[in-house]
Amino acid sequence: MGGDDVGGAGGRLKVGIIDDHPVVIEGVQTWLAEEPSVDVVLVGETASGLTPGVADVLVMDLNLNGRMVLDDIGALTGAGQRVIAFSQFTEVSVVMGALNVGVSDFVAKNEGRAHLLNAVRATAADRPYVTPTAAGVLVGDRSAQRPALSAQERVALLWWFQSMSKASVARRMGVSVHTVDMYIKRARVKYANIGRAAPTKADMLARAIEDGLIGADEITGYRSVAAGEGT
Repeated sequence: MGGDDVGGAGGRLKVGIIDDHPVVIEGVQTWLAEEPSVDVVLVGETASGLTPGVADVLVMDLNLNGRMVLDDIGALTGAGQRVIAFSQFTEVSVVMGALNVGVSDFVAKNEGRAHLLNAVRATAADRPYVTPTAAGVLVGDRSAQRPALSAQERVALLWWFQSMSKASVARRMGVSVHTVDMYIKRARVKYANIGRAAPTKADMLARAIEDGLIGADEITGYRSVAAGEGT
């Protein structure tokens, strides 16, 4: 589901909605129906049984039927699914928790149609977009200048930095090359979201070492058999 692969016929975006309040689902469907490039392809009240990749972007509530579903979201993002957290809860711990499990963006339910649509478009194209709620949390958080990378993103970056090709990283992690690419793209988006763009591999490595996310001694110079594929 890389940026070049988004959308079906005519470049239309496939969006799923997961929320346990029918009125919210209806409202989001109405908002998305006004956007000619978007098709709602999935609607549900639970994350159970969701297959990553059914939708280009999944708009998902964090609390479903009285249960916080951050672990479910982490499993989806870990499998390469783009997820936008759409929640009435905007406490710092909630927003940071969502970012930590790999959501592409956090949209508060009171932020309205424009912010949700902007987040959907940006997420589908792997471009950064920060809502006022997310921006306020990132600015106020004491670690605001450090992106909240998931464990999968950090591992993928570490092995990629060790001069492993993305194919080698994928084999070692037991995932697809596409998923590894998504981990790296998401990390780039998170750095761009806090004003520290890292467009190249060297930039990413510098940022990760500066932030203590990866130690210089962890970059061992590993060379895979697929030499030259590490870019």
